[in-house]
Amino acid sequence: MHDRHRETQDAHKKAAELHELAAKEHRTAAEHNEKGDNETGNWHSQRALEYSDQAYKLAKEAHNKSGQMVTL
Repeated sequence: MHDRHRETQDAHKKAAELHELAAKEHRTAAEHNEKGDNETGNWHSQRALEYSDQAYKLAKEAHNKSGQMVTL
């Protein structure tokens, strides 16, 4: 039981880290777009989406493991 709890905590922590990376990429994309560098901005936006997708999957797995999955 303790291992499952630890795995859930680790998954939530990693999901939070990925959300932070996604936010950073979004800010960087916005900075590039404001400067007219849309190609680089789009690249950072794509990275943000990838981080967000990974974070969502980890958070969903963590909720499933903890038995506390809620529907959105």
